[in-house]
Amino acid sequence: MKSLFAAAAVAALIATSACAPVIEGGPPMDLPPGLQETAQVGSITMSSAWLDAEEDFSDTFSEEVREELSRCMYGTAPIDVRIHVERLDRAGRLEMLLNGQGMHTLEGTVEFVDPSRGNLVVGRFPITVATTAGGRIAGLLGDRQMMVSEEFGRSLCEQAFGRNPRDRGPHNATEG
Repeated sequence: MKSLFAAAAVAALIATSACAPVIEGGPPMDLPPGLQETAQVGSITMSSAWLDAEEDFSDTFSEEVREELSRCMYGTAPIDVRIHVERLDRAGRLEMLLNGQGMHTLEGTVEFVDPSRGNLVVGRFPITVATTAGGRIAGLLGDRQMMVSEEFGRSLCEQAFGRNPRDRGPHNATEG
């Protein structure tokens, strides 16, 4: 009976922890100046409440954010990144076909965590981005998730490290 109760308790704990955000939460917190120069991207963990997105959103988002962060976190000290996405809105394909204009928006909170210091949160940034969906063709055929994820990663670099990882102009999915 004890083992049945213990198994049920463990199952309940796992079920509730899987839904919890990976971030601790709290007020925004700048990275220590020295860490801005020595940080390197470690692991990236993403969580969210329910989002209206394709199944591969987490993979696309993590890849794009990692790509942008690797351009502004070029040090040697691995820092893990935890991201909780609170809202994702993408321009509809039909809207883009009819109007030729629209916006993709994404909101989230990012925490930088130092694994060498017991997973201490060393920085926290609320990030809100909006990027144009492009014209009719880009809006109809473009990868909406990649566009907004790339913009999120670029904004994170600017806010956390004070530098845009890309020169202005067209890149993967956005005009940077």
